[in-house]
Amino acid sequence: MLYAEPEMSTKTDHPIQISAAAITDSAAGADEHGAASGVTPAAGTLFGLDAAALAVRMKALHEPAFRARQLAEAMYRQRVADLSEVSTLPKALRQRLAAEGWQVGRPIISQVFQSSDGTERYLVASQGGEAQTVEAVWMPEGDGGESGDGSETEAIETVSGTGMEEQPQILRSAQDDSISLKESVSSRLKATICVSSQVGCAVNCQFCLTARLGLQRNLTAGEIAGQVVAILDRQGVDVGRDRLNLVFMGMGEPFLNYDNFMAAVRLLVQEVGLSPRRMTVSTSGILPGIERFAQEPADLRPKLAISLNAPNDAVRSQIMPINRKWPIAALLDAVGQIPLRPRERITFEYVLLGEVTDRPAHAAEVARLLRRSGLPAKVNLIAWNPGPGVAYSTPQPESVERFRQTLIDAGIPAYLRKPRGRDIYAACGQLKRTVESAPL
Repeated sequence: MLYAEPEMSTKTDHPIQISAAAITDSAAGADEHGAASGVTPAAGTLFGLDAAALAVRMKALHEPAFRARQLAEAMYRQRVADLSEVSTLPKALRQRLAAEGWQVGRPIISQVFQSSDGTERYLVASQGGEAQTVEAVWMPEGDGGESGDGSETEAIETVSGTGMEEQPQILRSAQDDSISLKESVSSRLKATICVSSQVGCAVNCQFCLTARLGLQRNLTAGEIAGQVVAILDRQGVDVGRDRLNLVFMGMGEPFLNYDNFMAAVRLLVQEVGLSPRRMTVSTSGILPGIERFAQEPADLRPKLAISLNAPNDAVRSQIMPINRKWPIAALLDAVGQIPLRPRERITFEYVLLGEVTDRPAHAAEVARLLRRSGLPAKVNLIAWNPGPGVAYSTPQPESVERFRQTLIDAGIPAYLRKPRGRDIYAACGQLKRTVESAPL
């Protein structure tokens, strides 16, 4: 653990029960400024504002519009965290902004937990006065979750020419030094960042530790994007060169904080420079959110993952109460309305619970379900990661492999996500702002 500060815990010992009606209200609860459930950036905080919004601030100060682009470049590309260090702005302007109460206000990493496998789990604190921390995870080499969803193809295309504007440094290196394409790609850093969209979660999946926190609040766009930028800064990531995947699979349900989630995506794409094709958002199945997501432009839309986790409505409703509101058939119909990019697949996440969802009959049922849907689909299998007070068991390795092989034999691409950071409560379903390490 590095530079640890005492965690101001607000955890509860039992899941908070949230009704389907409350979930519906939350899905629609954004104001006209895109601040869901009344969550707005802290007064005087610049991080979270895009170049257009910063231009409004500069105009109010009677400054030229290009100052906004300089400020955005400093915060999002150069990852400057203090106004005094924005060297492209005149010193007098920096002093004036500070005197009027403005600050960058990027979220800060307040506590770090390091796993034996290289994974790092972070408690990230807002500088806007909110006491609760939220969690994010850094996974060197990823966990295999992006396999087969189009990300790998896109990476090769980027280097070979289709997306050359995104990787000019790699192209020049390969041409000037006669480096092979394979060597050029493999020399880059590869990692996955998992970020949160809410403090806690309202969906109450029975196998997930985050559910035990209940929903405490939505995160702002700046707090969501700020997790990413803080980690990029800590890890020294070279955006545009290093191979980075970003997954919105941390604490919370992104589609219950839709406006702030998508505003964060726009910041990360337009201001930070990340590719939406290397982003994936996971939803438990919030139908209104999926319908809105289908309308997003392809140049800003992440890939979609559906947390399926069960072969039918009866089992899914037991472990995921949200299914009683929006059952599987309705979700598949809504997903079918999304205009996918070439070679893009919908990912179906499936947590294998020992003797509950991991039986051979379940695998055959999942295969039939996805074949009948007609969707270009792949399945990510996740052997359940244990947590205190959650009464499920991790499936046997042979059950996991049998399940995977059944899907493959039925023509459904299936991949096993590697558990990363189990010893520090960083694995899928384990995020609960735990300050102690997991027992080995």
